[in-house]
Amino acid sequence: MNYTCIRNSLGRLVPQQVPGTGTLVPFSGAYARLDGSYEWMPSPFLHRVPSISTNKIAPDLRTAIERSGLQNGMTISFHHHLRNGDKVVGLVLAELEAMGFRNLTLAPSSLGDSHDCVADAIKKGVVTRLNTSGVRGEVGKAISSGLLESPAIIRSHGGRARAIEEGSLKIDVAFLGAPACDRLGNMTGVTGKTACGALGYAMVDARYARHSIAITDNLVDYPLSPKISVPQYLIDQVAVVDSIGDPSKIATGATRITRDPLQLYIAELAFRVIKASGYLKNDCSFQTGGGGPSLAVARYVRDYMKENSVHGSYCIGGITGYMADMLKEGLFRTLFDVQSFDASVTDSIANNPNHVEADVSWYANPFNKGCLVNDLDVVVLAALDVDVDFNVDVLTGHDGILRGASGGHSDTAAGAKLALITIPSMRNGVPSIRERVQTVVTPGETVDVIVTERGIAVNPRREDLCARLKDAGLPVKDIRQLKAEIEHITGIPDEVAFSDEIVGIVEYRDGTIIDAIRKIKG
Repeated sequence: MNYTCIRNSLGRLVPQQVPGTGTLVPFSGAYARLDGSYEWMPSPFLHRVPSISTNKIAPDLRTAIERSGLQNGMTISFHHHLRNGDKVVGLVLAELEAMGFRNLTLAPSSLGDSHDCVADAIKKGVVTRLNTSGVRGEVGKAISSGLLESPAIIRSHGGRARAIEEGSLKIDVAFLGAPACDRLGNMTGVTGKTACGALGYAMVDARYARHSIAITDNLVDYPLSPKISVPQYLIDQVAVVDSIGDPSKIATGATRITRDPLQLYIAELAFRVIKASGYLKNDCSFQTGGGGPSLAVARYVRDYMKENSVHGSYCIGGITGYMADMLKEGLFRTLFDVQSFDASVTDSIANNPNHVEADVSWYANPFNKGCLVNDLDVVVLAALDVDVDFNVDVLTGHDGILRGASGGHSDTAAGAKLALITIPSMRNGVPSIRERVQTVVTPGETVDVIVTERGIAVNPRREDLCARLKDAGLPVKDIRQLKAEIEHITGIPDEVAFSDEIVGIVEYRDGTIIDAIRKIKG
């Protein structure tokens, strides 16, 4: 299908209107809608008053679906806290296919490696529209090949919460995996064989969906204790199944720090940038990811804080056992946990009152009255590619196929005082700094520093920061110089050939369209 396109402020051609989605607004700057003049209307809680019940347990999943009122063409959602061990999406989609459902919109908080079943559902016409933050594996290939009836909509975590709350993403039925649940629907992620920690994404879906079904393999006595993540008044039904996930792939042990010398060197440089920036001080706030290189940065930060008696305010985002240890040691006063990254976090959530489970709107919705990312001092982020304008791609690989997630990338970069990107200069001989990234997810105006093993590039907007880093003796280089040095080794790769067909729309956190993803030729 051909769409009428317009250039946004980054020069990207984006569609003005998509059937079934409506009129779209082009991106005009990371803070254009945050000057106080833009008005949004939070969606009211419109729920049918249910009959009084002291037991919400359905006989089986099929009956729960029938009772939900789900019809062809409606929107269903899932959360991704069960990560690569998730079985809920596949279980529900198989039941929906068997029941003859067609033309559904799938709106999960994200999709991972365990969700190849979604590609099958797309091919069979069970799912024809997709709203998500991340796509990988066969799903990414299906979208990039143009198998969806309408372009997939990719949102950040904060942008998804905003879309749900303002009503531009209306969820008819939310299917929520519950590692522990009682007969009235109180649910938690901190106990049970499929414990996954925080349920920050499920909270928003449960609150705003027309109908919410808790799906559990661990029905416990009422009332659930010791900690309720989603309360019973937000849940319509409970469906008990044999298994909601594979515990070995959800959150096992403690996430480990990388041992790769190159990644460790990048992490050391990143820490030196943070230290030189002046933001690592008493009452600082901090976020880093759960990957090995990010944890290496956190280790340097931890050691520095202990040696210099620095006590921070809070950490946010996806929380690891490493962060839980820093809380226990008194290095930070509070953890705000939206998603837990390893099994060692669950005990901390259950027993430490300063380990706070936060919903994703509280975390990153740009239009509420104060999301956590807006007060963030430092965030350490990864990337697939960056370009000379500091734009970041975390969605499409070098082959042009969707294989990543928007996540909280653009949310945290926009809010943090120091947004730092760590990235190897090349991957498999392909340079990571490009003239123009394939897909802009995070605009360069919100990115402060790019750290590679071959040097550090500072956004020209941050002359103050550049001076600090040079004074600290760090290897600061102009980003074009850095790009040229890398390309001298790798050469300049051929560009991926795309058709004009739009297969995906990247929505910035404020609801404007920052980029469009096009179908790969051939």
